[in-house]
Amino acid sequence: MPPKRPADSVPVYSTDAGRLCPGCGHAPAACSCAAAKAPAGDGVVRISRQTKGRKGKGVCLVTGVPLVGKELDALARELKQRLGCGGAVKDGVIEIQGDNRELLAAELKKRGYVVKLAGG
Repeated sequence: MPPKRPADSVPVYSTDAGRLCPGCGHAPAACSCAAAKAPAGDGVVRISRQTKGRKGKGVCLVTGVPLVGKELDALARELKQRLGCGGAVKDGVIEIQGDNRELLAAELKKRGYVVKLAGG
């Protein structure tokens, strides 16, 4: 007979779903508890340019945005529409195609974020 688990224990990993939320026990995409908060940071949104692993094509990476989930997706969609280009949200980082750092910085400053251009 296997030992009983304490009543307050929650699984943190599943072979089917991978990592689970320690608050509710669901996959991070389906998490509905208060544990899914914005990532901790210094309050500065950083915009950098990257070409590594993209066959020379440049993208702008927007990191440090204090939004998660659907709010982050909505901001990315609005930025892409404003700039007229493509992009994606991957691991909490907004990727915008092309070198649009100055336009991104101006748009995010209009929305009230503290923005820095990072990298060279």
